[in-house]
Amino acid sequence: MSIFIGGAWPYANGSLHIGHIASLLPGDILARYYRLKGEDVLYVSGSDCNGTPISIRARQENVPAQNIADRYHEEFMDSFQKLGFSYDCYTRTDHPHHHQAVQEIFLSLMENEFLYEKETLQAYCEHCQQFLPDRYVEGICPHCSSHARGDQCDACASILDPLELINKKCKLCSHEPLGKLTRHYYFELSALQEQLEVYVKKAKDHQVWRDNAIQLTQRYLEEGLQDRSATRDLPIGVPVPIKGYEEKKIYVWIEAVSGYLSASKQWSAENQQDWLKFWNGNTRSYYVHGKDNIPFHSIIWPGILLGLGGLKLPDHIISSEYLTIEKKKLSTSGNWAVWIPDILKDYHPDSIRYFLTINAPEKRDTDFSWREFILSHNSELLGAYGNFVNRTFKFIEKSFSSKVSSSAVNSEIERELIQLYQTTGNLIENGQFKAALEVLFSFIRRMNKYFDEQKPWISIKENPSDCENVLFTCTAVIANLSVLLQPFLPFSSKRIQEMLGLIADKWIYIKPGSSFKLKKTEALFERIDLERIETELSKLGS
Repeated sequence: MSIFIGGAWPYANGSLHIGHIASLLPGDILARYYRLKGEDVLYVSGSDCNGTPISIRARQENVPAQNIADRYHEEFMDSFQKLGFSYDCYTRTDHPHHHQAVQEIFLSLMENEFLYEKETLQAYCEHCQQFLPDRYVEGICPHCSSHARGDQCDACASILDPLELINKKCKLCSHEPLGKLTRHYYFELSALQEQLEVYVKKAKDHQVWRDNAIQLTQRYLEEGLQDRSATRDLPIGVPVPIKGYEEKKIYVWIEAVSGYLSASKQWSAENQQDWLKFWNGNTRSYYVHGKDNIPFHSIIWPGILLGLGGLKLPDHIISSEYLTIEKKKLSTSGNWAVWIPDILKDYHPDSIRYFLTINAPEKRDTDFSWREFILSHNSELLGAYGNFVNRTFKFIEKSFSSKVSSSAVNSEIERELIQLYQTTGNLIENGQFKAALEVLFSFIRRMNKYFDEQKPWISIKENPSDCENVLFTCTAVIANLSVLLQPFLPFSSKRIQEMLGLIADKWIYIKPGSSFKLKKTEALFERIDLERIETELSKLGS
């Protein structure tokens, strides 16, 4: 079976924060898990280098937009690499492959009669003397009266046209924009209403989407799908490949989601592989993103794919809720955020991955608290997992010259271990990453209790053979935990395998041989001083 995983594309206009990683991390967990299962995996994403936020940042810094895109694309790649994200292709929307693929999609939609021309009003700022990208317009949402951008209201999740806003203002100069006639192509999304209703019902019946995606998508369908502008008068982006439209750009809501297909084609060209095998009926696909991106993945991208014909629609939609910081809404402009380049300087990447999984906003908003993050590291990663590994290995090193032998693992524990592969695997495949990690750490705590009950520090004197059996069992457990936890904690899993001299690259119970020979052992994790809590809190909002 082929597995396609698409991670949402962050705007290259500022550093990544933990809200981004909380929503994107499930993609890497899935990719690592399916590779261990031996499946053919394609995991793609990239930096959105065409978006309006980049143009705004460039104006603020008085530099070309390309400078901003280059700076943050490089930083994103560095951050993802340090966090262990295992993309097969991480690209950018200003790459030639992307431009070509998006233009081909546009022309195919036109050939299939899903695009039509229409004269329409677009927001125009007379003071700036330019048509405004939708995100250059801000005002009050006509549906819920919250502050909103011109394309979408985050408060009520309504998709907007900037001219709908109340008290609208140009984000560049604060003057009120007017509606000015211009000619554009429109995507006939309304023609796909019935097909998308059938598609969403099937997703609901098979329980492969998260509840927030089902509820929000059903709301849009009940309201009735509206045709959407497919082109815009924009300064940067993918040029419209139609005579007379050369100065216009393909609108971002078509262009950005098409990155999943363009990245697949780029990977194909660079690796001499067939991209189509990840876009046919034999593929299982996952789309991983935040709540604010739901309609683009549950309606617009499936609509585009239906318009193209013959390509796989999304199966699983892994749409996270929001992450708050210390009980307050995350604010990048107010620096009420935890920036990924900063947290990576001082904390273990597996600590970040662990906390953002065990505290993931899978079904509801969750909160990032520095106190909870540090206490979680000290009590779970260090106190439970690290302690179990360290006490086992140190005892073997000291009392058995780094080598233990036995004919068998404790039969009850072996049964539990074998079952863990099935239980954890099923949870991961169904998008329940938090539950999967909870199951594994419950087992780790059970093994610490087993170690205490068996008292090897006593049996080494009274019955060395029993002691060796216990330590052999614990070592077998640790070896298998390095596989079971590999999708979640890849760095510490690799370290364990190095200490055991293992190559564990399959999602299957490691049946131990007659002996384990430890290489030089070292602690998996270090304790974090609680004084760090106040230090980190003082940075918020400063």
